Amino acid sequence: MSSEKNDVKVFKNGLIVTMNPEMEVIEGDILVENGEITGIGKFETPAGNLINLNGNIILPGFIQTHVHLCQTLFRGLADDLELLDWLKKRIWPLEASHNEDSLYKSALLGSMELISGGTTTIMTMETVKNTNVVFEALKETGQRAIVGKCLMDEGDSIPKPLKQSRKSAMLEVEKLYKNYHKKDSGKLQLAVAPRFALSCSDKLIEDVREFSKKNRVRVHSHSSENIKEIEAVYEAKGMKNIEYFHKMGLTGDLLYLAHCIWVDEEEMEILKETGTKVLHCPGSNLKLGSGIAMVPEMRENGISVSLGADGAPCNNNLDIFVEMRLAGLIQSYRKGPGVLKAQDIVKMATIDGAKALMMEDEIGSIELGKKADFVVLKGKDLHSFPFSNIYSALVYNFGSRDVLMTVIDGDIVYENGLFNNLNRENVIYESEIELKNLLKRVKKYEK
Repeated sequence: MSSEKNDVKVFKNGLIVTMNPEMEVIEGDILVENGEITGIGKFETPAGNLINLNGNIILPGFIQTHVHLCQTLFRGLADDLELLDWLKKRIWPLEASHNEDSLYKSALLGSMELISGGTTTIMTMETVKNTNVVFEALKETGQRAIVGKCLMDEGDSIPKPLKQSRKSAMLEVEKLYKNYHKKDSGKLQLAVAPRFALSCSDKLIEDVREFSKKNRVRVHSHSSENIKEIEAVYEAKGMKNIEYFHKMGLTGDLLYLAHCIWVDEEEMEILKETGTKVLHCPGSNLKLGSGIAMVPEMRENGISVSLGADGAPCNNNLDIFVEMRLAGLIQSYRKGPGVLKAQDIVKMATIDGAKALMMEDEIGSIELGKKADFVVLKGKDLHSFPFSNIYSALVYNFGSRDVLMTVIDGDIVYENGLFNNLNRENVIYESEIELKNLLKRVKKYEK
């Protein structure tokens, strides 16, 4: 396990999938100094600073723009339900039952799963309380993250622990911003996360809007995921999801909307004109029976679309390779083979994700001056060899089992099944204890 932090490292003899503007694929080395890529080519260094990749594939770390670390412990506990029943009968009672210890372990477990699958950067929506412990868990794993503090002040069937007054919610947002935003060498940032239109009052949305604009903080929400949800939003707000967010002044480059499956021409135009970002989660959308988003049409309209696995109880894994494969397959069925090409899908999971997060100058491609965030894949195995198109192979041949190494900020945080400073077996064991305790607590919130 290469856990020692060196000021200079050379990752040698790799097939480098750069994802740069020219989409170059290069055989060579990557020179890293103080967490930054300072050279791409051929380099010699002392043996202690040399990591031989033996011809394996090295590419930018994957970026997932919609996950829920707080839900990792709920894996398999909410199957066979549509969205609103899934929330009311299972997810909200489970989230209401979290305490600091169970939430911490859930976040640790989810982050480790993501890192072991090559995801170096996430945007995550957490639950209403104790968001600070998620930040603390991410400090341990070393993952780059934008952490959303969930907001819910009204709505039907919401357990009491998940309802928080506007004043209390925004005070907590201010505290989290002060304590964590752009801390931990800048790897951690805060987002405000009004869960969806049905769980937030107009006044709370106004508070979110003003905080976001004042501090240039991202707003992370859900929209237009399920037909029954859309009908409920129309009944409550008198308009469609995206139309509502637009009327409230929330749309723009700081608004990130997960799913956006059931979007009409008027809403598509709002997304396009305002620069609002769409977060595509094909696995979750299929499992909950929600539908298939119009991703090719959105991309044709210049709308930012990036990828995420969503949460463990609606997927039930956090594997970007699964999401890439599904993203391609469902559009082939919907619109015909080739409508969403493999190269475009890999871009959605790397450089387009970075652009969505407005971090393309730092991450998303292997280029000089960028952060040393990348993943190493085993280049040849029975299920992956041979391949003639590297992008097709990444989407349709490879999987998370091929990840040999994950590097964040130049630090090797995962290598050959081992984590830097974290023990996989211990985390699983402690998570199992927390899950048992949580399931005892959840009984008072179940219907």
